[in-house]
Amino acid sequence: MTLMISDQIFAAVDFESAGAERGKTDIPVQIGMASWSIQAGHQDHYTSFIKADKSITWAAQKVHGISTDDLCDAPPLMMLWPQIKSRLSERIVVAHGHGTEKRYLNAFPGHGLGPWVDTLQLSRAAWPELKSHALGDLCEHWQLTPQVSKLIERKTWHDALYDATASLVILEYLIGQFDLRTSPVEILLKPDTSYWHNLRRKRK
Repeated sequence: MTLMISDQIFAAVDFESAGAERGKTDIPVQIGMASWSIQAGHQDHYTSFIKADKSITWAAQKVHGISTDDLCDAPPLMMLWPQIKSRLSERIVVAHGHGTEKRYLNAFPGHGLGPWVDTLQLSRAAWPELKSHALGDLCEHWQLTPQVSKLIERKTWHDALYDATASLVILEYLIGQFDLRTSPVEILLKPDTSYWHNLRRKRK
């Protein structure tokens, strides 16, 4: 059975990390999750700090503003599985550059989450003419940042919930711009360059 975009719930996830150090594996220190569908709009926002067994690097703290002190009472990642499962299972999972999110979720072997939409890959296929496809740059270019800030108040870029929500706002905008509401989900999962080239030609 073909899954249509209009019938799906899209759930985004984003992690912020402690920062990479030579010879050590990077670990997550914050998770943000949110969902969006054509029928229900934006909802189900969730965020949590994550207990870490290493200090946050100065470089990482400069990016996201999270300090080691913020993690004192935070749960370990494994304790967040019920929250993750309830928000991401049986949904289309969304991330902007999903490599990091997939890697951290591998802490739960056989989690069965997905299929995945990578809004970084998708935006490159949809708007190849843009100089940057970074999440913040896309939202600024399409004037979507005020919408994200309205949904997630008192937060900004590199907060996990803010970034997760931004990826959904980009997805919503892209689906609307290319009139894909009644199209199959498959075109979002594995962006085909020739398919998106034809879509852009039709819009001109």
